[in-house]
Amino acid sequence: MTNQDPIRPGIESASDGTPLRDPRRLRPTYSLRKAYGHFRDLLQDKEETSHVFKIFESLPAKDFVDRVRHVTLSPEGEQLRRDEPYLPPILDDHEALRKLPKGSVAHAYCDFMENEGLSAAGLVAEAEKLNRPKYDDLIQWYGNRSRDTHDLLHVLTGYGRDALGEQCVLLFTHGQQPSHGHLLIGYAGAMHIRKLPALRNSRAPVMRAVRQAHRTGKACPMILALPINLLLSMKLDDVREELKIPDPTWYKECHRVWREEGINPYDLLDKPGEGEAIAA
Repeated sequence: MTNQDPIRPGIESASDGTPLRDPRRLRPTYSLRKAYGHFRDLLQDKEETSHVFKIFESLPAKDFVDRVRHVTLSPEGEQLRRDEPYLPPILDDHEALRKLPKGSVAHAYCDFMENEGLSAAGLVAEAEKLNRPKYDDLIQWYGNRSRDTHDLLHVLTGYGRDALGEQCVLLFTHGQQPSHGHLLIGYAGAMHIRKLPALRNSRAPVMRAVRQAHRTGKACPMILALPINLLLSMKLDDVREELKIPDPTWYKECHRVWREEGINPYDLLDKPGEGEAIAA
């Protein structure tokens, strides 16, 4: 449950009284050694996704609270919180989304989620399993929104839920919201893919693919700070052009090469879709 104890006066807050950071929220300690240890443990047991969260907790971004402040305390951010306080009900209402024009982001999103058997509520449920403390502050809203837009990033960027696609989305996200956690898992994960026994002699340009994704994320406006309802109503091609999201050419080239080499891009690792756990 969300912690509802009274907040002390004098806390930096939005106009509706929601604090930027609940003072009871623990401050994480930076430790690259711990993060790398958890990364090695994750490679040994990909089913134990708690290592992912421990990696991010071990590598907190120094400017994270400033980033939340910039997004949420601006007039645009306050309007966004009023219009879209919580995204899962919007994203999971496929009946309403299907009423938007064909060719829109909404239709592409519904197609993606239905084909993959996913839902925004399912991602929330994965996060809830960790039983992490929650607080009624702007950091919580920002974190929820970052989680809930993860699958939308797949749709907007054109990266699939295969192992390489997830690394690309991670590094796209780092370009938008820099953190050493995204950087470590994204690039180290890409190197791990390259070293897989089946891929050691592959000509697929894996590193070019993830670097392209990283550059794209840096050039693109921060997706979570944009009105998602508006994006959903727009044509997918128009959104990609407006947000400067190019065709993921090197990612597609990796898939082409792997298929030519008799390798299924969606069967590289034991557990597909690990980005879902990371997003949660």
